[in-house]
Amino acid sequence: MELDFKIFTLNCWGIPFIAKNLQERFEAIGNFLVEKDYDCVCLQEVWTYKQFSQIQSKISKTLPYGHYFFSGSMGSGICIFSKYPIVDVYFHQWAVNGYIHKIHHGDWFGGKGVGLCKLQLDEYLVNVYTAHLHAEYDRDNDEYKAHRVIQAYDTAQFIQFTMGGADLVVLAGDLNTEPGDLAYKLLCTIPSLTDSFLAAGNHDDMKSTTNESKWNSYTPLKLRRMETCGKRIDYILFHPGSRFKVHLNRYEMPLEKRVPDKHFSYSDHEAVASVFHINGDMANDLIDNTIDKISVLEQSRDILNKELCNLKSRKRFYWLCSLFPFFLFLVTIFTDVPSNFAIPYNFLRSFLAIVTVFYVVMATIWNSIETSGVVSSLLSMDIILKTLRTRNHLNS
Repeated sequence: MELDFKIFTLNCWGIPFIAKNLQERFEAIGNFLVEKDYDCVCLQEVWTYKQFSQIQSKISKTLPYGHYFFSGSMGSGICIFSKYPIVDVYFHQWAVNGYIHKIHHGDWFGGKGVGLCKLQLDEYLVNVYTAHLHAEYDRDNDEYKAHRVIQAYDTAQFIQFTMGGADLVVLAGDLNTEPGDLAYKLLCTIPSLTDSFLAAGNHDDMKSTTNESKWNSYTPLKLRRMETCGKRIDYILFHPGSRFKVHLNRYEMPLEKRVPDKHFSYSDHEAVASVFHINGDMANDLIDNTIDKISVLEQSRDILNKELCNLKSRKRFYWLCSLFPFFLFLVTIFTDVPSNFAIPYNFLRSFLAIVTVFYVVMATIWNSIETSGVVSSLLSMDIILKTLRTRNHLNS
């Protein structure tokens, strides 16, 4: 039996109290999905269960199955809706995911990871993965590069370990990495995923930007005036199973530039959709990409080894930073204060104690957690590299 599988993904920009036109945009996203005939929908930045329920109630007749991946203190922000039954689900939380004190970034509070829903499409089993990697806030000084590499590696490994038996594997979401970046290469190479944008014969990323695009109403005017405005960071990556032939029928960016009768876009990201055709009569050819895997893993190890050095430096920095407020705190303990200054003095003492504790925690507990995450990935990469090099040597 032959079957088409239509999948849609969008970062909804659902940050409460910050995202603009939030209620109207979520209403419009739900209306759009009701009108279309998608088999599966992957959404990111759906930060509350109320937002999830709002969309689910609207699309339940066409996409009756849904799952929200709870995690962290405010939810992972990712969810999946399906026309077909969801027979199994799993969420894998990443070991490193930003910093708790970077409240203005907020990635840590989401407890981010990669979610998996196994869908039963008649006689076919489709593994749908969705993820939202850590954002890149400063291209020139990207303090989260190592975190994103670890997240991409964890996701690639998770897909490779759980894809067995699936007739089609799809990873859809805001991956916060551009084509050519190391995180992108890890996601494509380790589990042998194909970028549906490239499979459709597209080559010009600038004409298919999915974030900060020229036509999006939420892109700052300063960026829209630049020739190189926009980047492609939202993807649908896929891998055929070993039993049947799968090919891409269509790749598209289906949303209009503005919500109908409104002056704003559906989100600050663009949506991506793909249609896959599963042919039940033909098997897929296996492709050996051992050399590519070795290359991206070696590059990843270099970045993570540098991050270990940075972690040692930051540990020393935090210890040194803790000394000054701790010294001042001791001074306040052994100093007599006039009664009319008691309240501000106690406030100062409490502030110095909090700052000291913060730096000590960052130098000890937090540094150890982050170091463990980096070392864990490095050790895993070493094992895989040893296996791949041995295999490559035997085949050469």
